[in-house]
Amino acid sequence: MAREIGAFAGRHVLAELRGIAPGLLDDPVFLREALRSAVTEAGATVREVVGHRFEPQGVTVLALLAESHASVHTYPEIGAVFADVFTCGDQADPVLAVRLLSAALDAADVEMSVVERGEKHVTADR
Repeated sequence: MAREIGAFAGRHVLAELRGIAPGLLDDPVFLREALRSAVTEAGATVREVVGHRFEPQGVTVLALLAESHASVHTYPEIGAVFADVFTCGDQADPVLAVRLLSAALDAADVEMSVVERGEKHVTADR
């Protein structure tokens, strides 16, 4: 049974991706497109994507989604990323978004935790 429209519920994925080429992690244009593509392919509706490159290195990218938000914060010096994807409702799959982002970054290692938030009613396919 699907959640009711407007139900106060969602899934929040927190992930650490490692073993990534440092050049990718210092490229805000690539990272904005990689995050936009991952969340879109996972069923989310992107409203806006913004990013900032830090000196001497590192990038933070935030995606405002109709379903909530997604972000990445990079550490090129160690080839790692913190990723955060939260979606409300059943349309978007935040776990898939992180997997797609990991593939785009060619990450060697991914650690992921999923938190069910709000009302704990889940659909049969989850």
